[in-house]
Amino acid sequence: MTAPAIKISGLYKAYGDISALAGASLLVGAGEIFGLVGPNGAGKTTLIKAICGVLKPDRGAVTILGLDAGSERYAVRRRLGYMPQEPALYEDLSPRENLAFFGSGYRTAGLEKRIRDSLEFVGLWQRRDDPLHTFSGGMRQRASLACALLRDPQLLILDEPTAGVDPTLKQAFWEHFRELKQRGITIFLTTNMMDEALHCDRVAVIRSGRVLVTEAPDAIRSRGRARITIELAGGGLREADVSGYEEELPRLLLSYGLSDKVRRVSIHRPSLEDVVLSMIQKPDGGWWITQMRNKTRNPKPETRNRGAKAQ
Repeated sequence: MTAPAIKISGLYKAYGDISALAGASLLVGAGEIFGLVGPNGAGKTTLIKAICGVLKPDRGAVTILGLDAGSERYAVRRRLGYMPQEPALYEDLSPRENLAFFGSGYRTAGLEKRIRDSLEFVGLWQRRDDPLHTFSGGMRQRASLACALLRDPQLLILDEPTAGVDPTLKQAFWEHFRELKQRGITIFLTTNMMDEALHCDRVAVIRSGRVLVTEAPDAIRSRGRARITIELAGGGLREADVSGYEEELPRLLLSYGLSDKVRRVSIHRPSLEDVVLSMIQKPDGGWWITQMRNKTRNPKPETRNRGAKAQ
């Protein structure tokens, strides 16, 4: 049996009186695209730091590709690539110069070939010598992905990789991700966009430092309640909110004997966004709803990061 790419057990981390992780547990299979969703402050960034071995948890265990993320963190880092939400590249250097700089620091074998392979993969080889500050935000995201791929990682960590990019480029990114999966690379990404979570093999919902559920996107969506409306020939309506509508619908229709009394049956299923929001809501849940929906419908515009630090 193949070992999991990520295994997190009972992880706790507090910053003073603030609990960032409160017993989070997670299992990510090798070769899958795995999404992590949750509101700001839920513990996503802390979890990523623990995976990358740059944060020491108060309690719990983190195993990455069969290695302990703490005691074997340098071996872990050689096997993973990380793409931050904001590209952490030098804007006055070209993509090739950026990759050469980071690759020399990593002591990457066959560096020149890896640079070309990475830039060709993201479609930037023709712009390899142009200064990064001449690129659009989406092109800088591509350069950041190329940097994450430089060491041919077994595990790729992506922090909101398509935030602020246009729909066409987002589609191109997901084509990249699916191709990487076909190569056997495990992809672990965070996102606040539910349309993006639908592309993942499995999704974990995190709130207040705890993982609430880990399932396929459609299975999570099925946790919501569907509204079934039956319109009768005489103009009457019968409505019911049910869970597991596939089983409930036949029961509702049974009383009509599947006769011509039933003119039309319509079903409104909650979206993945609706179900996730219901999971992460608190007493002041309206704020979370506004935040998540704004991120989904109005992604932030592209910005230039002229003073970026090296990752």
